Amino acid sequence: MSHPFVAYCDDFYINVRLGSQLQLSHSRDVMLHFFEQMTKAFPGLCRFRKQDSGEMTLEEDRSSNSYRWVSLESKRLQAGHVNPTDIAESMRLHTTVMQAAPYQLGISPIEIDYLDVLFGFDMEFKGNHDEIIAESLLPDSPLSCLLDEPNARAIDFQPSVTVSLSDDLRMQGRVDVVTRTNSYQVRTGEYSDDVISVHFVLRRYWGDRPKQPLESLVVDLAEKAENLCVSQVAPRVLRPIHDAIASRS
Repeated sequence: MSHPFVAYCDDFYINVRLGSQLQLSHSRDVMLHFFEQMTKAFPGLCRFRKQDSGEMTLEEDRSSNSYRWVSLESKRLQAGHVNPTDIAESMRLHTTVMQAAPYQLGISPIEIDYLDVLFGFDMEFKGNHDEIIAESLLPDSPLSCLLDEPNARAIDFQPSVTVSLSDDLRMQGRVDVVTRTNSYQVRTGEYSDDVISVHFVLRRYWGDRPKQPLESLVVDLAEKAENLCVSQVAPRVLRPIHDAIASRS
């Protein structure tokens, strides 16, 4: 991998989500034509599944270290690329999906609710995830005050912060820290191999009906998300968690 975050995580992925205020078309002809176009652009996308919820997913082989996927839900179109060789490679999938959305799925700018780009980072740690987050991100925070009590142990430290990045509040950035340790594991000391995840989501709400094509907008969002991750998320969130995990090794 040659992306700038390789030093901080075990897996890196970029997802794009387009939310609609209306039900997306799930007719057989529309859905099959859309997925067939994705397969032509990316021949590795050959595994089709339909969930009981109605969600339809086309994906590459998930046993590979790097793979792509595209999914269609009732009101949301999503795509993701896990462990791309670089960010530009991932954007080739996302621009293809966004370019096809208005024509293949009939998505109109009038119905769009939001468009967002997610940069995800997974870090392996077999131990108390919440203890790692308390130690690395909240050591001097008043919110950690209960840890000063006798026999206190961290069991749910999952900070989530959202800020507006524009005067009209339509551009918003969110950092989510996701831990996967449960109380049973902390009590018994028997921890799983689950990962700690950090998600940075840059979302643009659609209230002003932008005239820019979707594929161009998603590139702009991804560039801004990358810059924020490089300048803020990586040094101030990913690095402290990574260092705390390394200190336990």
